[in-house]
Amino acid sequence: MRDIDETKAPLLEHLIELRRRLLWSVAVLAALFSVCLYFARPIFAVLVQPLLRAGQGRLIYTDIFEAFFVEVKVALFAALMVGFPFFAIQIWKFVAPGLYAREKKALLPFLVLTPVFFLAGASFAYFVAMPWALHFLLSYQGEVGGVHQEALPGVGNYLTFCTRFLFGFGVAFLTPILLMILERTGIITLQQLRKHRRYAVVASAAAAAVLTPPDAVSMMLLLVPLYSLYELAILAIRLTHWRAARSAAAVGSAPDEESEGPEAPPGGGGLAVPGPFNRIARAGGQKVTIRSAKRAFFPTGSGPANFFSALPKRSPQTLAEGNTGRSTL
Repeated sequence: MRDIDETKAPLLEHLIELRRRLLWSVAVLAALFSVCLYFARPIFAVLVQPLLRAGQGRLIYTDIFEAFFVEVKVALFAALMVGFPFFAIQIWKFVAPGLYAREKKALLPFLVLTPVFFLAGASFAYFVAMPWALHFLLSYQGEVGGVHQEALPGVGNYLTFCTRFLFGFGVAFLTPILLMILERTGIITLQQLRKHRRYAVVASAAAAAVLTPPDAVSMMLLLVPLYSLYELAILAIRLTHWRAARSAAAVGSAPDEESEGPEAPPGGGGLAVPGPFNRIARAGGQKVTIRSAKRAFFPTGSGPANFFSALPKRSPQTLAEGNTGRSTL
């Protein structure tokens, strides 16, 4: 029984299947967008809570259409966040028929953990990173050279600030899953991850600079967790290797029906050896049976002494003649 779908579909059928998945995704996104647009104000009210906790209770908009487009962006962002599990399932259903059973088994846990890690990153941004960043950025208010400096953030700018934080931290928290998938597929190895830690620091800094607003505090708030997740991925991969080695050792030490003999060379086959036992050796990663000889080495009823006594005996005169002949040659 094969562990892969044996149906062979032409390219047109694959394209039809892809179109069907995309249409379902677009329909669900449109439905979620309609619902979220109706609740855009309550959703935005949740997003402004870190700003209120930082002591800023005022938002402005200078463009006449800015407030309307902010609600549209809020609804679209919320629809994408809520519908992400459904979109991931559609991608999985399109890709899964072309995977072997072992590949499905390896990738399915990562698919399940992806939304969990993304929500964990977004939650960290909302409850930890955004309040710290807002406290720092709003601390510049006050008297500067006799002039009162006051922060009046616009609704559009604040929404961009929130989405960059939530999306950036959510994607950053997927780093362990991405690294474990790459290691599982053989693209990278655990030794490479250990060796290139300094490059991981540079890559984390670059990602933090791109995914967060352009200030040092926001960048450090993402840089530290991002590199910590890199080390967490290394630890998780080591744990996976340790469990795999432990399982392999448990399987290898399991008692068989026949006792295991010494290892045979790669490519070796069955070997008949004298003795009343059968042994199993491993050759080339496979078990090879070492079978006992079908007949005894010594005739039945005779031991080694009787066997050698039955050999023809040579007299001393015959031995002397043989030695004289060899010396003549």
